[in-house]
Amino acid sequence: MQGPERQDREDLTLLVEAARAAGEIALRYWQNDPKAWEKSEGAGPVTEADLEIDKMLARDLQAARPSYGWLSEESQDDPARLAAKRGFIIDPIDGTRAFMDGSGDFSHALAVVEDGLVRAAVVYLPAVGRLYAAARDGGALCNETPLRISGHAEEAGARILTTKVNFEPRYWPHGAPPVSRHFRSSLAYRLALVGEGRYDGMLTFRPTWEWDSAAGSLIAAEAGAKVCDREGQDLRFNRPDPRSAGVFAGSRALVDKFMARLSGQTGLTA
Repeated sequence: MQGPERQDREDLTLLVEAARAAGEIALRYWQNDPKAWEKSEGAGPVTEADLEIDKMLARDLQAARPSYGWLSEESQDDPARLAAKRGFIIDPIDGTRAFMDGSGDFSHALAVVEDGLVRAAVVYLPAVGRLYAAARDGGALCNETPLRISGHAEEAGARILTTKVNFEPRYWPHGAPPVSRHFRSSLAYRLALVGEGRYDGMLTFRPTWEWDSAAGSLIAAEAGAKVCDREGQDLRFNRPDPRSAGVFAGSRALVDKFMARLSGQTGLTA
């Protein structure tokens, strides 16, 4: 029986191969007017590329690891995943709107989880040739280059990936932090960019699906980031309701300042 670290490395190799295969499919459709539909209940768009990639990943990954559970944005949820020791959490295309608009900011987000923790993760942006990868306790890489967060500790001047709605007064009764706001469509990519140190942090208050956050959360954490929900709790995965109460990521000092501002324990004002 092999240890978890070896299994993590083997799973990571599998995820990298699968992500590259997903990228080949995506690029056939990208900027080529793929067919698209709006999903029910305001769940956003899906394209023929999303569905083809999901089908390929489900086939190949489950064939390689038949005992693993399966959770994907584009697959019907099977409660059997909850009983599996390890499982896949997959977003075939994260940032589908960007993909449809011809932007290169979409990604493929693939993760393996065990006991609520991400063990191996890949976020791949085929249109711009960036592959982020991490294994638990093994560090994070982008195109084989080790990643480290920026370490920015102060709210003032922090470059934060988020949307405008997250700075509405209803979220910040004690005033929004005085940061510089930026945006990328893929939430997984936002987390990876924090890990890369190109931005100081990211945050979203809205309930966040596990397939959006699982892969990127490990990449950011392995690069030194604190990653938590909007209550300051560590993210856990493969739950019956696969959503977290938002996601915050950045240096521990920066995220702690956001948490203090939300709780009213700071005298800072925006």
